[in-house]
Amino acid sequence: MEQDKKGKNELWEWAKAIIIAVIVVGGIRFFLFEPVLVDGESMMPTLEDGERVIVNKIGYTLGEPERYDIVVFHASEEEDYIKRVIGLPGDHIAFENDELLINGEAQEEPYLSTLKKQKNDGSLTKDFTLEELLEIEEIPEGYIFVLGDNRENSTDSRIIGLVPVEEIKGQAIFVFWPLDEMRFLE
Repeated sequence: MEQDKKGKNELWEWAKAIIIAVIVVGGIRFFLFEPVLVDGESMMPTLEDGERVIVNKIGYTLGEPERYDIVVFHASEEEDYIKRVIGLPGDHIAFENDELLINGEAQEEPYLSTLKKQKNDGSLTKDFTLEELLEIEEIPEGYIFVLGDNRENSTDSRIIGLVPVEEIKGQAIFVFWPLDEMRFLE
């Protein structure tokens, strides 16, 4: 009888430990961090197709995205996209002669330097203005303008329009797979 009682207590302790572990892991995944698969070439060379990244959800539940963050957002009910934040509320965005202009000021895009060196026969990003693309002069509150780093092969704000901030899941911060490509993202 004593042995049965001891066995049941031990089983109950194991069950409690497993339940607590599942709750903790689920909470971390749901509220703090989430693994995401990079699907496609739109963020090359920064992110390669098939890499897996950790998405930090904390900053986007407490604040606003920052320029040049790499974010994951709901593009549709079935699909999430991963892109770089280029424009914030109040910004005017334009590209002229392969140069990013934010509110009329030229901006450095060091994450594109590898692609620009490879590209000898023209510009990486075709010229455009917000007026031409979206018929607006500046990005309204609650929205961002995103671009993929692989500008010639990216479905981004030039095609899908502005992204509502509320659709952002979080910021991609770390590549964890494949193991030999592990790195923090800038």
